[in-house]
Amino acid sequence: MEIKTDDYQIWHDTETSTVFFRGFLRLAGMEEYRPVMELLMTVIEKTPNFTINLQELEFLNSSGISMLSMFVIKVREKGNVNLVLQGSEKILWQTKSLKNLQRLMPGIKLEFI
Repeated sequence: MEIKTDDYQIWHDTETSTVFFRGFLRLAGMEEYRPVMELLMTVIEKTPNFTINLQELEFLNSSGISMLSMFVIKVREKGNVNLVLQGSEKILWQTKSLKNLQRLMPGIKLEFI
């Protein structure tokens, strides 16, 4: 499962149960983020334990952060999912936004490298 453009790449590594994000993700509104949400929802249906690795995602706009927030709420509602968010301390938006996602679901494990 992969979404790839000139600006960003998102793919699921089934061996590690990790969804990787790379590049600059600045889509216009929630409708354009629908394929990303569908990819994440497909993964969550396959495994209750998985990781979202954002370490190489240099930019995510407010619509993307809203999409991730909605995803975290859906995960919280499922109740049986162990989610790890991996980010980079070097990318400013990640340190702030990922901690906010943890407020939506305190069970999320954050890892900053």
